[in-house]
Amino acid sequence: MITDADVERWLREDVGHHDVTNDVPGETTGRLVAKDSGVAAGLAAAEAVFAYLDVDVVERVADGTAVGDGDVLLRTEGAARATLRAERVAVNLAGHASGVATKTRRAVDAAREFGDDVAVAATRKTTPGLRGVEKRAVVAGGGDTHRLDLSHMVMVKDNHVAEMGLEDAVAHFRERTSFATKVEVEAETREQAVRAVDAGADVVLLDNMAPEATAATADAVRDAAVAAGREVIVEASGGITVGDVPAYADAGVDVISMGSLTHSASSLDYSFRTAD
Repeated sequence: MITDADVERWLREDVGHHDVTNDVPGETTGRLVAKDSGVAAGLAAAEAVFAYLDVDVVERVADGTAVGDGDVLLRTEGAARATLRAERVAVNLAGHASGVATKTRRAVDAAREFGDDVAVAATRKTTPGLRGVEKRAVVAGGGDTHRLDLSHMVMVKDNHVAEMGLEDAVAHFRERTSFATKVEVEAETREQAVRAVDAGADVVLLDNMAPEATAATADAVRDAAVAAGREVIVEASGGITVGDVPAYADAGVDVISMGSLTHSASSLDYSFRTAD
């Protein structure tokens, strides 16, 4: 949920304490125009910025809409001074979010070459203060949010294993979680992955494995899960690019998680124009 506090922080950063640049009288209309092709996202955040300054958004496309060069994504009506003050923040938010959604859609399309069962997920590698915007953009692109924050799932990582050992770490966190909270274990080898299943992991993340090793380890995890009489989700992660997605989807994992969806997406080029 985007709050007034979020919008106020964004505007304070851009407007400062003495804005002369946008001291323009009268009323105006405006439109957000795409100069790239991609997937629209972040428009709710953009609308919130205009609304905070009492500028009406009279029309906007839905997040997840495919857009092309020249398409109008959003139209506004209101005071010129307020419209111009909101403009840059709104454009930056929508452009960044649309870049995330566009990259996510490319990754999802690549995974779909191997069926509809492989999820493409984001990670917690988000911009501080913009996680909600970026995670919504991932959903707009057809991806999965993964954990929104640390409370959504326990992830036993290499540092936990170094401190407590794999089995003890899983037992430690299992004692402290609700029955509804999954425990995921990060594994760098096939042996670790099988140990994670035997220790009671709900999800096993295969970290920084090549596609061939991922396929063999995914098979070993499922064999161990069958022996244990339960289902275990297999996730691949670690430096995976959009170009790598088909190979990992073909490796038989359930989830492909990619930090690059949020931390390395290029913004979509948008322009805001007033006075139609």
